[in-house]
Amino acid sequence: MCELDDMRDFGKRASELTRRQFGAMALGAGVIAALPRGAHAAETKGMDVDIKTADGTCDAYFVAPVSGKYPGVLIWPDIFGLRPAFRQMATRLAESGYAVLVINPFYRTQKAPTAPEHPDFNDPATRQSLMALAGTLNPRTAATDAKAFVAFLDSQASVDKQKKIGTTGYCMGGPFVLRTAAQFPARVGAGASFHGGGLVTDAPDSPHLLIPQSQAHYLIAIAENDDAREPGAKTTLKESFAKAKLPAEVEVYAGAQHGWCPPDSHVYNHDQAEKAWGRMLVLFGNTLA
Repeated sequence: MCELDDMRDFGKRASELTRRQFGAMALGAGVIAALPRGAHAAETKGMDVDIKTADGTCDAYFVAPVSGKYPGVLIWPDIFGLRPAFRQMATRLAESGYAVLVINPFYRTQKAPTAPEHPDFNDPATRQSLMALAGTLNPRTAATDAKAFVAFLDSQASVDKQKKIGTTGYCMGGPFVLRTAAQFPARVGAGASFHGGGLVTDAPDSPHLLIPQSQAHYLIAIAENDDAREPGAKTTLKESFAKAKLPAEVEVYAGAQHGWCPPDSHVYNHDQAEKAWGRMLVLFGNTLA
């Protein structure tokens, strides 16, 4: 496997963004939007966990309904890492009947939180720090981590190993969805990428080239401004899924800006975030249940 960095594309696009756009990608000003709770939401229990990997110990958050067995789901966060917003999102997903693990992707460098409380990309030091963290991740680390995280899920009493696992990724986590599904084709049944960066590149180890190795069904939710910068990416993805004969919903979300899904984002778009969440639940319901 070529050791090219999945984050090179994110870095390239980051350098093209204006300072104003960088500011819009920063976390919210302390108030996380209240996520709706379903009428039949299950009672859940969450806990901080440590997961041994070949490279160290990853701090993470695991949450599942208080009783029973459910499909496992692995969440790859965005560049801002493991934080309250992603714990909230994991809990909401668990309330729908899933055993959910959200991880600190930068555990090799430091425990969460890995970003300042209110990070500002307009600040050169903050930007440099976050991009440096992102630069520590590559296809090798993705494979190492996926192996440990899938094994962790399968070791939990609340995970039904007779059912497929789902995996989701946000921003830089998008490529890890494709890599995880390709690494564990018999185990991963569904993958969802939300404003994923670097899914399609010119590199020989581009994540989209792994699609034929997967057996999963997919949701690829694309931000409108990401599509404007890379209009050909969606076509390449659609063609790759079709050639591999894998069901995939690839859609550009009108009016949604890069980073629109996490509820603590300055560009959080409630209506489009809810639409993406609903499509994810349909995907999981059709493939993991």
